Amino acid sequence: MINEEIERKFLVSNTEFLKEYQGVQLIQGYLTTDPCRTVRVRIQENGGYLTIKGPSTDDGLKRLEWEKEISISEAEALLELCLPMPIHKIRYKIPIGTHFFEVDLFQKENAGLIIAEIELNSELDEFDAPEWLGEEVTGNNKYYNSYISKNPFSTW
Repeated sequence: MINEEIERKFLVSNTEFLKEYQGVQLIQGYLTTDPCRTVRVRIQENGGYLTIKGPSTDDGLKRLEWEKEISISEAEALLELCLPMPIHKIRYKIPIGTHFFEVDLFQKENAGLIIAEIELNSELDEFDAPEWLGEEVTGNNKYYNSYISKNPFSTW
């Protein structure tokens, strides 16, 4: 099923709040990072996922997204075909008000980078901003995972 993803991204100013939550290890690689059709493979806990994302709007808020669950063995095989430098991160799902923030602590070449994302129902959707939310980076290509996979945070 193809969905319209509406998402805002923020840097995270501190991580003290994460002590209360359990994170999940993710590994993701890219078959293509073409901005018109990004194709990602992800392994998360006991599942594999193949995701295709279309181009973002000019403000970076919206894009089409298609995701399909695949077996771990399929995801592992596809990761072998991916571009170099897969992304490793720990993801935390944090409930705030009526929404959830997904907070990613990047690892390996991207250690030190922490990004929070919130998916919204519309571009005008309002949400409670927790005190640990830092600068908004929505629409800044430098903070897209597909960019980070080619330009690790450690080289910035």
